[in-house]
Amino acid sequence: MTYVITAACIDVKDGDCVACCPVDCIYEGGRMFYIQPDECINCALCVSVCPVDAIHEDDKLPAALHHYLRINREYFGAAVSGLGSPNCAEGHGRELDHPEVAQQPRRAPV
Repeated sequence: MTYVITAACIDVKDGDCVACCPVDCIYEGGRMFYIQPDECINCALCVSVCPVDAIHEDDKLPAALHHYLRINREYFGAAVSGLGSPNCAEGHGRELDHPEVAQQPRRAPV
């Protein structure tokens, strides 16, 4: 099991999840955060602090959000960010997003 960040994070990027993650497995993209599935230790701390309920257990993803499991995994592959695993989230300096996230309409600032 791993945790997955979904659509509610796009253009929000609160960052509390990154601050509380004990293993630095949450990476910042241009418009949302991504969880490196091979680094996640399933502690659920990120879930407890996410203000928009964007983080779900992979095996409990709502059907409409199931494709975010693939999006989170592909983000770390050579075709998107090339970060691979293991890697340290802090200071990776990437502002890329998965193509499916990048094409989403922008949300108006709240």
